Amino acid sequence: MELRRAEVEELDDLGELTVAAYEEFMLGPTDPYRVHVRDTASRAREAELWVAADGGQLLGCVTSCPPGSPWRELATSADEGEFRMLAVHPDARGRGVGEALAALCEERARSHGATRMLLSSLDEMAAAHRVYGRLGYVRLPERDWSPVPGVHLIAFTKELS
Repeated sequence: MELRRAEVEELDDLGELTVAAYEEFMLGPTDPYRVHVRDTASRAREAELWVAADGGQLLGCVTSCPPGSPWRELATSADEGEFRMLAVHPDARGRGVGEALAALCEERARSHGATRMLLSSLDEMAAAHRVYGRLGYVRLPERDWSPVPGVHLIAFTKELS
């Protein structure tokens, strides 16, 4: 598996991959979040969009949010890193793609001086929570939040060494 920055010609496919990964958590075809997760061009421009690929097959992607990125939602200081929209194509699940992308984000955060990582997730994303637990993340309930009415996100953190 290769981990690298997304290439311009892959952005549309990565948007569709992200939608496929999040589909079961969306509120149908008109869910406004669909447009947001599909917008890989903004994430690549305003943060760091990373890809997991195997040969020519895109397996997953993640948005690493360095200091100053408008994509940061939880991280409030330079010593906090954050990643968002970790997406693994349904056909690639169980192959360590999510773990590899999360570990890459941790390394990126360390390179920016972070000593801990933050992320938020829907309460319903139990499979993702198991991955985060295996990687050493713990709940951080004091950072739980709601981006819009009716959507409750739960926070996780990990100390980076």
